[in-house]
Amino acid sequence: MKLTLDLHEVYDRGDEIDRALRAIIDEAREKRVRLVEIIPGKGSGQLKKRVLRYLERPDVKPLYHRVEKDSKNFGRIFVHLRF
Repeated sequence: MKLTLDLHEVYDRGDEIDRALRAIIDEAREKRVRLVEIIPGKGSGQLKKRVLRYLERPDVKPLYHRVEKDSKNFGRIFVHLRF
């Protein structure tokens, strides 16, 4: 099972992006879902960079063990959570 977060709707609202990322990670941990799919879209790559920076934050990094960029789809990131 995996949870999916599509960021197309909030791509230009920084605070909402961070809240959406935190909410999906919290939901996955609560439901003990090990895989979160984040879709920043292809675009210019700025939203994807923002997501990757968010995942590197010291308060977020301990929550997962691996981030995987989809080699077949540039606009998709998989986060493998730890419990």
